[in-house]
Amino acid sequence: SQPSPSPNPAELRQKCRVSPSWLEACHIHFPLSPSKGSSHLPQQLKFTTSDSCDRIKDEFQLLQAQYHSLKLECDKLASEKSEMQRHYVMYYEMSYGLNIEMHKQAEIVKRLNGICAQVLPYLSQEGAAAAAAAAAARRSEESPKYHGS
Repeated sequence: SQPSPSPNPAELRQKCRVSPSWLEACHIHFPLSPSKGSSHLPQQLKFTTSDSCDRIKDEFQLLQAQYHSLKLECDKLASEKSEMQRHYVMYYEMSYGLNIEMHKQAEIVKRLNGICAQVLPYLSQEGAAAAAAAAAARRSEESPKYHGS
C-alpha cells in the first residue's frame, strides 16, 4: 500500500492557529513525512497533532481565564490601595490639624494662667481663695498626658 500524504503545514497552521515558527519546530522533532516501514505514522501524527492542538487551546483558554481573574484581582487591589492612600492622607491632615489646635489651646491656657497669676494679688482674700480652689479643681481635671508629666 502507498503511504498517505503528509498533512499540509498550512492546513495544520489554520487548524491549530499557531505560528509558522512553532510548526517548523514541530517538523524538526516530529517530521510529517512517514518513516520507512511505517505507513500509519502520518495518520497517527495527524491525530496526535490535532489532540495536541486541542490540549494547547484548552490550556491557553485556562491561562487566559486565570490571567483575566488575576487582572481583575490586581485592579481591585490597586483600587483598594488608592482608597487606603486617600484615607491615610485624610487622617494625616486631620491629625496635623488637631495637633496644631492642641498647641494653640495649650498656648491660650499658658497665657490665661499668666494673667490669673498677675491678677491674683489684687483680689480680696475671699476672691483669692475661690480662685485658688478653682485653679486646683481645673488642675485635677486635666489629663497629665497633655502637659508631658
